[in-house]
Amino acid sequence: MHVRTLIGGLAAALVVSLSLTSGQATAAPSDTSDAPLAARVLTYDASGSAEFKSAVDQGAAIWNESVDAVELRSAAAGQSANIRVLADDGWPRALPTTLGNGTVYIGRQAVDQGYDTIRISAHELGHILGLPDRKPGPCSSLMSGSSAGTACTNPYPNGAEKAEVEGNFGSVLVGRAPAMRGEVIVD
Repeated sequence: MHVRTLIGGLAAALVVSLSLTSGQATAAPSDTSDAPLAARVLTYDASGSAEFKSAVDQGAAIWNESVDAVELRSAAAGQSANIRVLADDGWPRALPTTLGNGTVYIGRQAVDQGYDTIRISAHELGHILGLPDRKPGPCSSLMSGSSAGTACTNPYPNGAEKAEVEGNFGSVLVGRAPAMRGEVIVD
């Protein structure tokens, strides 16, 4: 009796499975190495970014729409964050500690000189995501930073910059320290 119940249950499951796939049998993939990896979530705390909070949120949103391997989320109050964002009177800079972790300073000096706050935010977050400065460079390169001039307001990474971040976070190298570990990256 137990065998008949088991066989009946398996047959019912097969019928339901076939009806859900429009009558076509499908097999589960045997190799999941091509399956997309879930984005690595990094939290940021912009509570110390003063008047630049909106620009920081917009810079994070730009990275979120530009890459799949990492997602930047604002940390909840009291939550420990991977990235701390502060405002000060100096020049913008980033201090990465490990890939995806560190401190960003949105410096008022560059803002006072006419540089775009959203571009600054996205650029400095790019350093935390493992990207170096690429100076001199055109406005189409986010990581060209200040070398693109004050007229440049492009806050979007170019294709090469996107690919580099995807590679940094979409591989087994997640958690490795970037080459510039411990260095302050000014710009």
